[in-house]
Amino acid sequence: MPIYRKDTRTMRLSNTNKLGLWSLAGIGVAVAAKTMLDHWRKTDFNGKTVVITGGSRGLGLVLAREFAQEGANIAICARDEADLERAKADLELNGGTVFTYACDITDKAQVTAFIQAVQETIGPVDVLVNNAGTILVTPFEHATEADFREVMETNFWSAFHTINAVLPQMRARKGTGSRIINIASFGGKVAFPHLMPYSTSKFALVGYSEGLRSELLKDGIYVTTVCPGLMRTGSPRNALFKGQNEKEYAWFKIGDSLPVLSKSAEESARQILEASRYGRAELIISLPAKVAAAVHGLLPGLTAEVLSVINLLLPAPGGIGEQRAKGKDSETALTRSIFTTKTDDAAEANNQFKW
Repeated sequence: MPIYRKDTRTMRLSNTNKLGLWSLAGIGVAVAAKTMLDHWRKTDFNGKTVVITGGSRGLGLVLAREFAQEGANIAICARDEADLERAKADLELNGGTVFTYACDITDKAQVTAFIQAVQETIGPVDVLVNNAGTILVTPFEHATEADFREVMETNFWSAFHTINAVLPQMRARKGTGSRIINIASFGGKVAFPHLMPYSTSKFALVGYSEGLRSELLKDGIYVTTVCPGLMRTGSPRNALFKGQNEKEYAWFKIGDSLPVLSKSAEESARQILEASRYGRAELIISLPAKVAAAVHGLLPGLTAEVLSVINLLLPAPGGIGEQRAKGKDSETALTRSIFTTKTDDAAEANNQFKW
């Protein structure tokens, strides 16, 4: 009997060792396959035409800098011509062609004209970055149908129109490794309280972007869905706030400034560029965003309960109600304190101030 038990233990150990070896072999094959795929899909941005919507400030401007440093020719659009001029002077420090175009990206005709102008001036679009967007912070009680429609126009339909504008020539140049980068949000994975119009639009963009990925790979077009958490781009001062706007702005801006919760725009832009270089399907930026998205995917009921508690801690309805105020018009002593220095520095560095 002792011998039998010993043989059984030996067999179990042997099976465990085999399982371990097979697991290691499987991991090795997966790593090798990924390395080969990365090498095959890798692209060089030197001399390529990169279009960035909302490229005059914030993350769009930082991304434009990164692509310009890679030797790309840059085309950016925004509504404000003065913002575009400042951005152009900034980007030209890196050399290369910088093309600017003033347009309203929610207007399909203007978007089509912008892409046509890029193609005629610089050449066919190799990389499209759908970055333009708007942020509206409000308790649900003050969110109107008009709010939802407006945010959807800016955050979803504008990307829809730019993609349709570039697809014909991207498909015609099949095999050139064209890229489409859709800057969605962590808010497109988990619906955070007081951001319902924003989250609704970003959920739509995430779904559309993921669907495009599978549909366009056959044409050699790589679609990357980017879902950043909080980023220090300086954007809070130009975001819109309803209800108790000063309190809403305070929690939003302070959260945006905390190093643990937020990521610098420069580091985020570098990650986005690398994800595009290798044609990755998805990029979630910041550890808190990755953890929250993973937990929500596994335990959506738990995150719903946690978020309902967080909602109780946020400002109650009231204040200016359904009226809107920009962040820069909602400043208080708290939002001008040391708690928000990083966001203010980012705003100055990334053309968020109106001089």
